[in-house]
Amino acid sequence: MLKKRGLTVGKFAPLHKGHQFLIETALAEMDEVIVIIYDCAQTTAVPLTVRSQWLKNIYPQVRVIEAWQGPTEVGHSPEIKKKHEDYIINSLGLKNITHFYCSEFYGEHMSLALGAENRLVDRERSVVPVSGTAIRADPAQFRQYLHPVVYRDLITNVVFLGAPSTGKTTITSELAREYNTVCMLEYGREYWEKHHSQRRLSPEQLVKVAEGHLAREEQLLYQANRYLFTDTNALTTYMFALYYHGSAHQRLSELALQSASRYDLVFVCDTDIPYDDTWDRSGNVNRQTFQKQIISDLLIRKIPFFMLRGPLKKRIELVKKILTKYKKYENLLELFTNWT
Repeated sequence: MLKKRGLTVGKFAPLHKGHQFLIETALAEMDEVIVIIYDCAQTTAVPLTVRSQWLKNIYPQVRVIEAWQGPTEVGHSPEIKKKHEDYIINSLGLKNITHFYCSEFYGEHMSLALGAENRLVDRERSVVPVSGTAIRADPAQFRQYLHPVVYRDLITNVVFLGAPSTGKTTITSELAREYNTVCMLEYGREYWEKHHSQRRLSPEQLVKVAEGHLAREEQLLYQANRYLFTDTNALTTYMFALYYHGSAHQRLSELALQSASRYDLVFVCDTDIPYDDTWDRSGNVNRQTFQKQIISDLLIRKIPFFMLRGPLKKRIELVKKILTKYKKYENLLELFTNWT
């Protein structure tokens, strides 16, 4: 019996439930499903590898082909049609495709070139009434059409690091209010208040702090509107482990390493504001030492960061200025170079 092999193509910029409905229809009907995903810098700044990973994470049973050199033109002309046909059939060498899945006009000519059945799915967008254009304009408004794996990668995650009593909590809370979004407050403080022994946490407990923070942060990414403002991360917990125990649990070291590439923007709050000497803190001298260690760790890991100095209002204004210039996936290094 002939094996049914379905093929679909797209930019998936971003992948939404309309695309998912098409892919899931193919999965229900085919023995094998292949998805070609095009590079399309002119449409979206989200890199091809990120968009490809969405498909791989959600549909591990699908064969995903990254079309780095695929044609980008869209249209009805014979020349454009031939470019796409030649690329799929000759450049990629795809053969024995029995069904071509699509909800666009190009399904007719592509299925004909492949010698496959033209399987149109939701051509009128009645099942999933949304478009990539609308989602790109306002992801938060259409988040119900986006898988959490996709939506989280459209959010700019901004983290604030620094020693205790440097304004991180105040800044994250105020920015969340101004940008009508959510903030990730320091989970470590919450955990510490419930579980500390003589104002200390064990190495194993510090792992739970990092894991708990990460789990809650993931939930908040799906609730965020453009930005998530995050107070500390696993790097801070890792530094606490070194400070109090001289070493870190292997799992905590792994989480710290992962967090090095997790955040879009990193701000370090300086110690040039008055120290709030509450009972749960260990003094201004320790604050200065811990601050030096945090900055040293960032430099060693080669993580670019912006320093925030001066009154809290001035710090918040600087963050806002940087956010007006920042474009996710596009200009971090340029922005960092020009700003510093």
